[in-house]
Amino acid sequence: MDLNENGSPKYQLFINDVSYPVTDVSITNSPIPVNEPTTRGGVYFSDKFAFKMKGKINDLSVVPLLTKKMLGPNTEFGELKITTLLELLGKSMYIEIFTNLTNSVQTPNSIELSMIIVKLESV
Repeated sequence: MDLNENGSPKYQLFINDVSYPVTDVSITNSPIPVNEPTTRGGVYFSDKFAFKMKGKINDLSVVPLLTKKMLGPNTEFGELKITTLLELLGKSMYIEIFTNLTNSVQTPNSIELSMIIVKLESV
């Protein structure tokens, strides 16, 4: 799906019933560094390819809320829920995107999130 700046969907991240706008969103299908589908660390399943999502949040009050959401040394992580409204074939459809947070990079004004999409639901 190619969307220009004016036609791009708006994304919202929800944590603890608070909404944070997500900008500069990109979604790609990329290889994962495993030789075969596997359960990684006994925590989550990884296939050989995954849809990865990146986005930026300009509200740094979200940073402390992301601590328990990050994959890695933390085995008790939670999924992030991101919502958007898509226009497909003349119909509006709300989509919930559930992701695992794999990396974040904080700047003085924003935080960029790297995520793996684990499921989609239409609402």
